[in-house]
Amino acid sequence: MDDQKLEAVIRTLRQHHQRRYAEAAYFFVLEALDYTMFRLGKTRSQGEDRHISVAELLDGIREYAREEFGPLAPFAFRSWGVHRTEDFGAIVFQMCEVGLLKRRAEDRPEDFANGFDFSRAFNEAEGLTHS
Repeated sequence: MDDQKLEAVIRTLRQHHQRRYAEAAYFFVLEALDYTMFRLGKTRSQGEDRHISVAELLDGIREYAREEFGPLAPFAFRSWGVHRTEDFGAIVFQMCEVGLLKRRAEDRPEDFANGFDFSRAFNEAEGLTHS
């Protein structure tokens, strides 16, 4: 799908969901998914072999955010309306609804619950601690 069509689909998706999340959040999830698939060596896989688990995606989101934003990742997420990993699950399932992503029958939005704590994940990654 070309960028203009993707932007239009995401715009429509956001309108349907009362613009709960910023457009950037959807693009970040797609980029993090690509990053994760590359890390796992699944970019050339087909069908079921291409599927990644929620845990793998959340690990990829965390690692990609560390690379892109470092300790500022929680601030970027909040500016997009993303406050916890469940929000990433909502974004993923919204994209599944419109065919941008595929899911297996056993995949559930609840699987994204309590994936990781944003402030801890990124402060610890950078060696920052609060006294």
